Amino acid sequence: MSAAIDAWLPKSVLLLREYNSEKFTADLIAGVTVGLVALPLAMAFAIASGVSPQAGIYCAIVTGFLISALGGSKTQIGGPTGAFVVVVLGIVSKYGLDGLFTCTMLAGLILVIMGATGLGSMVKYFPRPVVVGFTNGIAILIASTQIRDLFGLRMEHLPGDFFHRMGAITENFHTLNWVATLVGLASLAVMIICAKFFKRIPGAILVCFGATAAVAIFHLPIETIGTRFGGIPSGLPHLAMPRLQPQLLLHLLSPAITVAMLGAIESLFSAVVSDRMSGDKHNPNVELIAQGVANMASPLFGGLPATGAIARTATNVRAGARTPVAGVIHALTLLAVILFAAPLVKNVPLAALAGILLMVAYNMGDWKEIPEILKLSAADISVWVLTLTLTVVADLTLAVEVGMILAAFSFIRKISMTTTVSKVTDDYIEDGRSHILQDKDIPEYAAVYRIHGPFLFGVTDKITEVTEDMTALPPIVILRLRNMTAIDATGIAALEELAEILRANGRAMLVCGARPQPEALMREAGFERHIGKENICANIEEALKRAEQIHKTAIVPAPEVS
Repeated sequence: MSAAIDAWLPKSVLLLREYNSEKFTADLIAGVTVGLVALPLAMAFAIASGVSPQAGIYCAIVTGFLISALGGSKTQIGGPTGAFVVVVLGIVSKYGLDGLFTCTMLAGLILVIMGATGLGSMVKYFPRPVVVGFTNGIAILIASTQIRDLFGLRMEHLPGDFFHRMGAITENFHTLNWVATLVGLASLAVMIICAKFFKRIPGAILVCFGATAAVAIFHLPIETIGTRFGGIPSGLPHLAMPRLQPQLLLHLLSPAITVAMLGAIESLFSAVVSDRMSGDKHNPNVELIAQGVANMASPLFGGLPATGAIARTATNVRAGARTPVAGVIHALTLLAVILFAAPLVKNVPLAALAGILLMVAYNMGDWKEIPEILKLSAADISVWVLTLTLTVVADLTLAVEVGMILAAFSFIRKISMTTTVSKVTDDYIEDGRSHILQDKDIPEYAAVYRIHGPFLFGVTDKITEVTEDMTALPPIVILRLRNMTAIDATGIAALEELAEILRANGRAMLVCGARPQPEALMREAGFERHIGKENICANIEEALKRAEQIHKTAIVPAPEVS
């Protein structure tokens, strides 16, 4: 009974049972650090979304507190993110702020229902080409919205669609402000240098404080939060029920589903990152309920949609966070800023925030995935290209819908290709002898796992069975693929990730017996780079011989002792 109750309790409640002063000190340092990092990001996301900067800060305070207090991840940080910028910009331009608040609350309700009904794992049904396509597209769109402020262009209005926006920027590029350009490019350079050479130093904090100090001291003639928005109000966010518009509910349902699915995908991706860095395992259903509650609460304070923020979560873990208390402190840090330091924020230059957002766009773009996608089948490449193109030239909702339809057709095609009817011959029987396990001895230094059936998007999370108890794993893991009838891009990515996890834990991975379709796609994707060509075997007999060679030459260290 206790385990059943624990399955629905927030991580904060579970971890506070063993809380102490040492953990609080670590959480305090991490919370203040990530709170300062979140300040410029929250304002930048709000401005890019077409709303006032305080909307981003209020969102970060309210949702950051609720997601950490009620969520299912140990070190997840919630708040406004780049994924929502394009969607929010479109909703605000079409339906206004009240439409955005209605949409956000509706998305929050959808997330609560998803979590409460156990659909926390639903996001696994988004195939890799679709996810990469719309993250590439979102990154391009975010970058395009920041060109005006990066170069200090004098433009009254920034068009909502990509091509008109780029046309307007080209027409007005002669209004370039050289001071703003230097501040923006310097900010971008600082972010890049910190990311490459000083990873423990948050570049966003340096840029925000440095550029603000430069504007205040040298009175630089560039646009700031104060000149465009009049600064941000000091004091507590006001609780007020937004003017909901029931007549718009049907029109807002589609964007609300997009916001909910984006929130679910990014929050659970971020929770996975948190798990890898902190050695924990999140509860996806509890996490989605917390995300839903946070999104229903955010509009009550004039805030934006929110989700788990991967970069801030990583910063939180690197700063030493031990429990969700760090996320709560991050929210309180932002609250302290608007209570006691709001007047200073007016000097933050928009060019510096543009530099920060360009770095965010680059980091969220999944650019390294593009060469991997291009190695896959023509169907997978088509899904990626179409999703990316529609995200940029149309809208994200349409892009995801079309991408998923194409992926579903591809899924059906791959499944149909796995069905065969053939006569059993003497050659077939003889060939099968090297694949059977019944007459083979599995040594103690190796473990054999089999994948049975299609290994396509939607089922790839089952591979975590291999790493469920890492300390009990022998030094060599063999994946028997004889009964894996098909694989896709998401399946390839899951096997690659498994190989990297096993290698990081001092273990070797071998695969054997792949059938024609999986073998061909794995070869095209360059899977051998992750485990070595010599560790891809034709059958279990060869794999066991290869395992013996590895064991004798002591290439892989002995398993860890718990």
